Amino acid sequence: MPDQTALPAPAAGPVPVAGAAAPAPPAPDVRGGGAPRRRGARPHRWPVVVPFFAFLAVCFGLPAGTMVYGAFTVLDPESGASRFSTENVSGSLSGAYATGLTGSVELSLFTALLATVIGTLIAQAVVTSPRLALRGIVVSASGVLANFSGAPLAFAFIATLGTTGTVTQLFHLDRTGFSLYSFTGLVLAYLYFMVPLMVVTVLPALDGLRSQWQEAAASCGATRGQYWRHVGIPVLTPSLLGGAVLMFGTAFASHATAAVMVGSSQPLITIQIANALNGNVLVGQENLALAMSLNMVVIALLVMAVQIPLQRRSARWLG
Repeated sequence: MPDQTALPAPAAGPVPVAGAAAPAPPAPDVRGGGAPRRRGARPHRWPVVVPFFAFLAVCFGLPAGTMVYGAFTVLDPESGASRFSTENVSGSLSGAYATGLTGSVELSLFTALLATVIGTLIAQAVVTSPRLALRGIVVSASGVLANFSGAPLAFAFIATLGTTGTVTQLFHLDRTGFSLYSFTGLVLAYLYFMVPLMVVTVLPALDGLRSQWQEAAASCGATRGQYWRHVGIPVLTPSLLGGAVLMFGTAFASHATAAVMVGSSQPLITIQIANALNGNVLVGQENLALAMSLNMVVIALLVMAVQIPLQRRSARWLG
């Protein structure tokens, strides 16, 4: 009988073909000094951000810490030692300083409201205009005018609408009781750079309104007013509120324009801080000025806390 000895089973895998080269084994990963790299290991990238955090600590952390320390510190005139006290903070929230803080908030709220309305209307007119050249001109002009503020803007308004200004003498505005060196004059000067800033801010949001939404509303029988009331304005509301908050912060932090135009005739917190630091009223009020600055920082943080969620919500619809 033939030999029934069992033969070994062939190995699993592809059958080698005669004359074909055997597949080369996978090359080991020699990155990182020749040692095989472990799967899932990530290089340490934190040293890259060290300069950034160092910049934040020096340019923001150090001034903020100095401001907080000075706001809650009182210098003893006899011994010259510093001691912890809330006297500066309480003083910055009472008397003339409270009036200055209130005046700055009122001016910022009023100008922010006007800039939001006027800037949105101008931006909507630009978006709906069929002339592309008009959009380019308005956007370019808004970008330039939004950065034209401070002392140059104040001198321009004084030469134009001041007591002996060109427009004042030409149209006899002094007979109407108009005065540039008043709350109304400050509003006009602030709107000069805030309205263009609002135009630049709200244009992307208006561009984000899809034409399909208006076409769908029209196909359902909705009028143009109903579309804006139920679709357009609700979608734009976060962007408009975010722009209004940005306008408030811009007006609240402005100093040079008001300082050159009205000086100390209008109670504004920024001018009072400058006077306290320079010793124009009383000497040795530097810590009180730091306390007033701390009040402005707190208001600015509240503004940012409102603006950031609004930006995220608007990006959800218009992104």
